[in-house]
Amino acid sequence: MKGSGALLTAFIFVASAPAQSFFPDDPLWREPPPLRVGKLKARKISDSYDMMQQIVLRPGRNPDAASGAINTLGEVPDSAWYQNRHDLNRPMSVTELVRGATAAGPPSTAGPWKIVSAKGIGATPGLIIEDARGDKFLIKFDPASNPSITTAAEVISSRFFHAIGYNVPETYIVRFRASQLVLAPDAKYFEPEGRERLMTHVDLVRILKSTSVSRDGRYRAMASRFIGGEIIGPFQYFGTRSDDPNDIVPHENRRDLRGLYVFCAWLNHYDAVAINTLDTVVEENGLRFVKHYLLDFGSTLGASALGPRVLRSGNAYIFDLPFAARQLLTLGLAPRPWQVTPDPYHPELGEFGYATFDPRQWKPIYPNPAFRNARPDDTYWAAKKVMAFTDQDIRAIVEVGEYSDPKAREWLVRTLIARRDKIGATFWEDVLPLDNFRFENGTLEFEDLGVEFGFSPPRQYSIQWFSFDNLSGKKTMLPRARSVSLPRELAHLPPGSYFGAEIRGPAQHKSVTVYFRTGKSGMEVVGIDRRY
Repeated sequence: MKGSGALLTAFIFVASAPAQSFFPDDPLWREPPPLRVGKLKARKISDSYDMMQQIVLRPGRNPDAASGAINTLGEVPDSAWYQNRHDLNRPMSVTELVRGATAAGPPSTAGPWKIVSAKGIGATPGLIIEDARGDKFLIKFDPASNPSITTAAEVISSRFFHAIGYNVPETYIVRFRASQLVLAPDAKYFEPEGRERLMTHVDLVRILKSTSVSRDGRYRAMASRFIGGEIIGPFQYFGTRSDDPNDIVPHENRRDLRGLYVFCAWLNHYDAVAINTLDTVVEENGLRFVKHYLLDFGSTLGASALGPRVLRSGNAYIFDLPFAARQLLTLGLAPRPWQVTPDPYHPELGEFGYATFDPRQWKPIYPNPAFRNARPDDTYWAAKKVMAFTDQDIRAIVEVGEYSDPKAREWLVRTLIARRDKIGATFWEDVLPLDNFRFENGTLEFEDLGVEFGFSPPRQYSIQWFSFDNLSGKKTMLPRARSVSLPRELAHLPPGSYFGAEIRGPAQHKSVTVYFRTGKSGMEVVGIDRRY
């Protein structure tokens, strides 16, 4: 297999690029300031067309392409797509994890909520309201048969995706009485088939009757604050947006989108498709640029937009020819494990478990080009992010869902912990999971994450040191330097010099090459290349 290509991957691929491997500002932890954008045209994406395109044409299919939008360490720098927030070395506090993206607060109850528009029964019923401050929110409800199932999934998953690093809307659990709602004179009502008309009080009554009401007459819902800026529509998981000068890495090659596969598998976000994304033009620090969001987490965990998910969701594509052929050829007598080992069912959670969860076999509702292109170095990066969530972190975030049934809450915590550990054990086995390289008293120290977390037994490593010409990319091996101690030839290099170490474990085809640069304050890691 090819390695990560971290040393060859930057934000722009140019055939005539110089041979120089590292620059003084490497490794970059923040992308350069974006170029200013002008007026961009909003676009729509048909979910049906996108689905057929992914199933039949498979755009962006190129699993051999190196990952893009990464620094020389193979990490994803901060950008309009992604922000490093919670990881193994710099974890967020429990308070920060629970707060998530919430900054401005839930809808104000200082005055009535004015209904601007609504979606009818048959689709996911919901309201768009303006509160007393004039702020807009999307209000979504649970089906009467399964209180909490969709609203809890939405707020819990949004907290996880925010902590992992993605841009998400502010989401809140809210409770209100019908008297809190008033119809705007021009409120629009969208029928399930898409027809638009003026909304009536009868429409509101029908929507409220489709959900449950507490004994004290309050309704539970999820409030999602409208995203600011100039909305220009969803992004696709392949190609680039031609009118955005900052969108230069094909989406199917972005590590933050390839690695998203792992996060979606963990939380069972099987509806990770183009229509559940959003691009908006924002202005920050005097610059206009496009910011990229993930949306709509109602179909996560054991939920779907309309109630409990079907078992197929997360286990097979909606049109899955290999699965269908197997069913046909075996007359259904060779079912998959998830078909015969159902997870415990909780009305507030649906069926969501870990017994048959296989991170490699998880599938979204239909093929996603970035997910299909994910390579072991992409999933290794993502697994580190998942493993950064401690049991305490997971429990605290689950509490945000405000489940009334403690059994549902405890089962979800247990399931997310077990799925987390399966992800770490699975994807760290694909590479030599060495990280946190540093020198202590002239000795190279590092952590084997697989061993540290108990997924692998202790192992022996072989090390080959080399000097490195940064301008030509030439390595000069030091054949007698095989221990973790820094060789004498490298111990007194002048500032600005480069050298490295190639480390192998028992499986010789897996290696990690670490590059160092000497400086006034010591030796810093400037590059990591993983081969598998």
